[in-house]
Amino acid sequence: MTTIDGRDTVLVLLAAGSSSRMGATGKKEFLKIYDTESDSQKSAVISVAAKVFFKAASFSTVAVAYPKGELKETKRAFYSSPKTSALAKNLNVIFVPGGETRQESVFRALKAIERNCKKSDANLPKTVLIHDGARPFLSSALVQATLKAARKYGAAAPALEPVETQKEIDSRKKIVRHLERKNLAAVQTPQGFHFERILQYHRAAQKDGHVYTDDTEIWDKYSPEKTRVIPGESANIKITYPKDVAGFSNEKKSCESKMRIGLGYDLHRLAEGRRLLLGGIEIPFEKGELGHSDGDALLHAITDAVLGAAALGDIGSYFPDTDEKWKDADSRKLLATAWSDARKSGWHLENLDCVVKLQKPKLLPYRERMIKSIAQILDVSAERVFVKAKTAEGLGEVGKSEAIECQAICLLTRNS
Repeated sequence: MTTIDGRDTVLVLLAAGSSSRMGATGKKEFLKIYDTESDSQKSAVISVAAKVFFKAASFSTVAVAYPKGELKETKRAFYSSPKTSALAKNLNVIFVPGGETRQESVFRALKAIERNCKKSDANLPKTVLIHDGARPFLSSALVQATLKAARKYGAAAPALEPVETQKEIDSRKKIVRHLERKNLAAVQTPQGFHFERILQYHRAAQKDGHVYTDDTEIWDKYSPEKTRVIPGESANIKITYPKDVAGFSNEKKSCESKMRIGLGYDLHRLAEGRRLLLGGIEIPFEKGELGHSDGDALLHAITDAVLGAAALGDIGSYFPDTDEKWKDADSRKLLATAWSDARKSGWHLENLDCVVKLQKPKLLPYRERMIKSIAQILDVSAERVFVKAKTAEGLGEVGKSEAIECQAICLLTRNS
């Protein structure tokens, strides 16, 4: 996944709450959980969340709201992931004492960013993303989608349609109104806004005496344009109770997780005048894959494996070759779409193993580039991906350089 240029964008991470519902477990943003990229590495929840943002966009400033008297603990938690520390090395990270409410903590963070810009004689940022530090399970794709929507519409937030039928009740716990799910949305973070306007609206909200539960409520109170909702992710839960991190904090994760294996396969003819695309990169050769899309047989096999493991269908049903909109489609985008849907269903990639059967050219010089490309599309570390190359010993269509054959097998896990 390519990082978005975020030099005109800032990030607010909220970690100033009391975490009272966590009981003796402690402050939720400081809890150590397994890094989603490495089972051997535990990092604080807020550090895992921050890393997702830093991989998605190059923010100019990060403001972290912390609880009163816990600055050292917050800094220790924020930098607990080595990867987060490395990515934050060239960022302007400021720590801001939070307030009594979420609203006050956000307002303080926004004002701190404004002061920092004036102090350094820099322009105010154009966009701000505001995220709960206790939501570490989001994807980089969601960060980028929110940022793009906020830049386009002024305000954007991810949301999910409620699963259960919703009712409005009164003080006596009696139903007073039956609500339609299609008109309801469970809003998540990150929430993205035009920086100067959300700061202006927070100033107004500070004076009107009302307590707002999130920033979309403030925006919609004062802005003539309402917040644009984009698809959220079911995996993007906010840690609230100890059970929310049970499967990510215990050593025996396998007892807390569901596992699914997916097998993908693809076969393409080779023809002159076509590009040879494998794993999202182009390999110099006089022939390339024939296909309705760009023909990347390796990415097609991986897409099939992911969809199969997540029980979402197959590449033929997802991207039918009878639909002209998929003609010459970029296979990287096809895989990214399928993987995004799998992530929304709560799945995480444990590992992916692939075999490419091709007589020539030799693929060893290109293997690391293929692995890196696939890992970027799936937003995982390269250690979780491997590609092997085989020849057909001159046998059959593959052996005569008339075809290419690819297989992929993946292991997905989901917290039960």
